[in-house]
Amino acid sequence: MERRIFESEHDMFRESVRRFLEAEAVPHMDDWRREGVVDREIFRKAGEQDFLFMWADEQYGGLGIDDFRFEQVMIEELYRAGCGDIFIPAHNRLVGRYLGNLASDEQKARFYPGCISGETILGIAMTEPDTGSDLAAMKTRAVEDGDHWRLTGAKTYISNGLIGDLFVVAARTGESGRRGLTLFLVERGMAGFSRGRNLDKLGLKAQDTAELFFDDVRVPKANVLGETGQGFYYLVQNLAEERLQSATCSLANARAALDESLAFSVERKVFGEPVASFQANRFAFANMQMELDVAQVFVDRCVTEFNADNLGGADAAKVKLFCSELEGRVVDQCLQFHGSAGYMDEYPICRRYADARISRIYAGTSEVMREIIARDMGLDFRKRD
Repeated sequence: MERRIFESEHDMFRESVRRFLEAEAVPHMDDWRREGVVDREIFRKAGEQDFLFMWADEQYGGLGIDDFRFEQVMIEELYRAGCGDIFIPAHNRLVGRYLGNLASDEQKARFYPGCISGETILGIAMTEPDTGSDLAAMKTRAVEDGDHWRLTGAKTYISNGLIGDLFVVAARTGESGRRGLTLFLVERGMAGFSRGRNLDKLGLKAQDTAELFFDDVRVPKANVLGETGQGFYYLVQNLAEERLQSATCSLANARAALDESLAFSVERKVFGEPVASFQANRFAFANMQMELDVAQVFVDRCVTEFNADNLGGADAAKVKLFCSELEGRVVDQCLQFHGSAGYMDEYPICRRYADARISRIYAGTSEVMREIIARDMGLDFRKRD
């Protein structure tokens, strides 16, 4: 079924991204995975191609194109090329849109040019050692001190943690619970700001993930993002986009895994016959193709709704849950088709299998997604003050 979501400019953008990745990323991915981090030069090269912060106003060097479909194309091509652990989408929208929605004119003038050029790489620091999806339980704290805030605490599992230059950091500035969280822009080189080791992960080997430490970091009040005390609500407002992005990644990875496994199974023979020729396997391929096509319609519709500012939290949870669970099933079956070869890291399916496992965890676990959906159905029995 033809996808009707894209227009000619998206098709041209896809070709540009595909050529860029084949030239600048694919030849280096094995090295970057061994090193545990991508070369930050890939961000600068992406900036030269106008692939970063496309939505930013032209006065800052952006293109002024606020259309999630371009991000969707970028994600699909990254996973198609086996480059899903280059976190350009996180820079562009997962973190970037916090600046887009909340930054003052002064902050935009100060930070946008570097974000657009790729000189400034973004990260977001929400998760703490004892705090994941429960944003209200954050313990990192900031205390007002004249024209600064003093920031103390720790964050963990932070994407772009080593190569990042500017982090959106959530910290408690008031009472406990949902009220009293504030977002700060913490810059590389601020005294008291340090990073831990590059955490060794199951998958996404080229994407650096680190701990961040804040030891009485003096953050200027000019680096407060949005209004003081409103951080929790800002974080919640951006979760729909984060979950849509996660769903797009899951679907792109699963589709690439299916395409690669189909080609492999036509060539690989068992008992003198192609693996794909056995009825059980043909039916498995047919089922996966059907589910991916259904999921694609759902994702494309959610993208359309998001562009129209109509994507609600429950629908974002549904698409994230469905696509991440589907990805897990598809990559598992596709690895099985490879036999022992699928367990070898030299085959793309091995990496896709490992990379896929985080999809049911980050941006909210599958269990949290089900809780959100159930509450939207009226199954909310929480006691309220």
